[in-house]
Amino acid sequence: MEAASDPLSWDSIPSTPSSAMRAVKDITFGSIAGMVSKVFEHPFDLTKVRLQSQVLDTTARFNGPIDCLVKTWKNEGVRGLYRGLPAPIVAAMLENASLFMSYSELQDVIRRINSQPMSHDLSLPQLALAGAGAGAITSFLLQVTHTFTPVELVKCKMQVQMIAPGPLSASIPESTAAAALNPSLGPKSRPLPGPIAILTSVIRTEGLRGLWLGQTGTLIRECGGGAAWFTTKEFVGTTLIKRRGSELTRKDIVPWESALSGACAGGIFNFSMFPADSIKSTMQTEEDLRPRGSNAPKPTFLGTAKAMYRAQGVKGLYAGCGITVARSIPSSAIIFLIYDGLSSRFG
Repeated sequence: MEAASDPLSWDSIPSTPSSAMRAVKDITFGSIAGMVSKVFEHPFDLTKVRLQSQVLDTTARFNGPIDCLVKTWKNEGVRGLYRGLPAPIVAAMLENASLFMSYSELQDVIRRINSQPMSHDLSLPQLALAGAGAGAITSFLLQVTHTFTPVELVKCKMQVQMIAPGPLSASIPESTAAAALNPSLGPKSRPLPGPIAILTSVIRTEGLRGLWLGQTGTLIRECGGGAAWFTTKEFVGTTLIKRRGSELTRKDIVPWESALSGACAGGIFNFSMFPADSIKSTMQTEEDLRPRGSNAPKPTFLGTAKAMYRAQGVKGLYAGCGITVARSIPSSAIIFLIYDGLSSRFG
């Protein structure tokens, strides 16, 4: 009764959807939440990738996140801040849809294994296990469908196009890259290659295996991040709900609780998994920013990690972490605000 009279609560429509219908709703709600949050956070993601990609450079192009944002705005305008956006929007929709659906289904699997009713609230360790499994499944499914890691690869390459010291793998003229570093030179009118051109260029020069460069970092980030993200959200959300009444459950969460718990989850996820993501970004932009020739061995996850640590220590592994955590807090709040709101209103 208390939850129903709360003016801030969602307007729930009671229902008992089938497993298939719940999966459809998880996919739909997750896709919408992922799309909206990606549009909001993309300029900050671009800044993160550019800061990560300069760790192994002898001279840094940017002095920090603010300097990177300002220079990008001055030299490339709004289009520069949203360079590489279309591909990650699709990936964000698929990623969040897969995460939420897998998370729900794995919770049911855990309940069945432990002979618990479907309405039983799982413990935090069990939720962490479901979250880790959801992250692993998401990474695997999107890898198999040639979506996630290639999108990450293409996105990172597009985000460093304008700061590359020479032509990229998709035949960007040197004058274009030089103009990004020295605006007085003025860029040529020839447009930069888009995601399809970069994708075909990678396949042509590296083969299909080249699309999965950085997959180890992606898997670590998604698996560990899924556990951290969902567990933090559930813990903070439950703590806030219980403050209003010990008899309330997770389904009684109100909008501001969804947003606050989601914000905490986003910060914890990105901070805890940032080194793996940083190594992945460095691997995926290595050939563009520091070309070593076709005969040079390809970067490995462990080798890149060691090189980054030797170059700048732990600080190098966390290059761009501040702005990443800062953007992930409102972004994750948006995701759970939308997902929880849609789930409560439509089942």
